[in-house]
Amino acid sequence: MYEKIKFVPSGDSGLILEVGNEISKDINKKIRALGYCIEEKKLDEIIEIIPTYTTILIIYDSIKSSYKELVEKLNDIEKSINNIKLPPAEVIHIPTLYGGDYGMDLENVAKHNGLTRDEVIDIHSSPNYLVYMLGFTPGFTYLGGMSEKISTPRLEIPREKIPAGSVGIAGSQTGIYPIDSPGGWQIIGRTPLKLFDPERNPSVLLKAGQYLKFEPVNEEEYHTICKKIIEDKYDIKKTILKGEE
Repeated sequence: MYEKIKFVPSGDSGLILEVGNEISKDINKKIRALGYCIEEKKLDEIIEIIPTYTTILIIYDSIKSSYKELVEKLNDIEKSINNIKLPPAEVIHIPTLYGGDYGMDLENVAKHNGLTRDEVIDIHSSPNYLVYMLGFTPGFTYLGGMSEKISTPRLEIPREKIPAGSVGIAGSQTGIYPIDSPGGWQIIGRTPLKLFDPERNPSVLLKAGQYLKFEPVNEEEYHTICKKIIEDKYDIKKTILKGEE
């Protein structure tokens, strides 16, 4: 982590705050604190705040503020973050049907790591995964916290279409496909939850700084949840993280 954040211009209406140069929870915590403080200030010139692994991209109205003026304001905000108590992190519980037609690569992952299917499921569904950032496709989450015990290389030949909600593993990362899209991740399960819905406000289910936890369900439970979602009767389970992971 840098002792002092670095400011880098990005076009004529963007400003990047560089917090560090490696993926870590300490850097993520500072990014969350900065993002929270900037949002709380409600600066009129700021249009959007986009956190990533090690940076924050600020999109701003260059008519309302110059780059230099905004940097001065953000410098002042950084000085105050040590006194800020972040709100407790939320854990979003993700019901997941593992294996079979919904997780066609579960056997591959088990075989690659010398495990049984059930052991892969237990290992994968145990942690609270930190949402570091969103990207790639709308609502796609970059997660931290997967065990190396189930790390598995990408498919040699990507599939042309991965269904929305598919839960996959690529190397030492795990994630959920929010929309139908091509992909080369090893698919081990699927959630009925919609991570991206353009008709919903907000359209994305998860945001950076939250945690998610995969909860195994059977096929009957999966279809029951699907029905409730269609009928708008399903309440997503949310809990508060107990202590820092």
